[in-house]
Amino acid sequence: MKHSVHKQESAVHRNDKRFRLLITAGPTQEPLDPVRFISNYSTGTLGYLLARQAQKIGHEVALISGPVNLPLPEGVKFIPVKTAEEMYRETRKLFLKSDCLIMTAAVCDFCPATPFRQKIKKRKSLGLKLVQTRDILCEMGKIKGKRVIVGFALETGNLIKNAREKIKGKNMDLIIANKVSRKEVPFGKNSLKPLLMFKDGTIQKMPVYSKSRLARIILRKIEMIR
Repeated sequence: MKHSVHKQESAVHRNDKRFRLLITAGPTQEPLDPVRFISNYSTGTLGYLLARQAQKIGHEVALISGPVNLPLPEGVKFIPVKTAEEMYRETRKLFLKSDCLIMTAAVCDFCPATPFRQKIKKRKSLGLKLVQTRDILCEMGKIKGKRVIVGFALETGNLIKNAREKIKGKNMDLIIANKVSRKEVPFGKNSLKPLLMFKDGTIQKMPVYSKSRLARIILRKIEMIR
């Protein structure tokens, strides 16, 4: 399988395939008490760029988003959520009506087993019991059928190994893997230097791209897979 960046970018504006795209974006927030939550640094930037560009080139787009501070892309169906469980329910509801799922959301892997009903007062220490949240990509992979699933991996080490395990274990077609370190911060509007891995094992190492350009590349890759 050959994947040409230049060909894909020149063709993206001549799209003759119309997909029903389901995109998840942003973080989830897992309540700790009525005023606090567990979350992560995701800003939702890439997911919103994907939604905006996909709508512009003619795709039907549904965007499920955790809390972010971004303008809503015009012309997309928007479903706001907060928790991982809420995102799972909405994704499950729309997935079977879609041609492709692009899972850019940074879903919290853990949540408090039992959130406190009252605000936690200041104390010297606090013990928390955390439980795993539902693995949305894994669950969608089980009912995938002919749909395309695109996922993301953010790793501090063993990038290729972990990406290979995820794409196989969760039945994905494409995974975009990024490394996070003190020098490489993928959050917000920063540029990325991702690694693209396909279901057949093909790996494409990318140069540094803006998130806007990476969004165009991802959409073209989906057209090629589909």
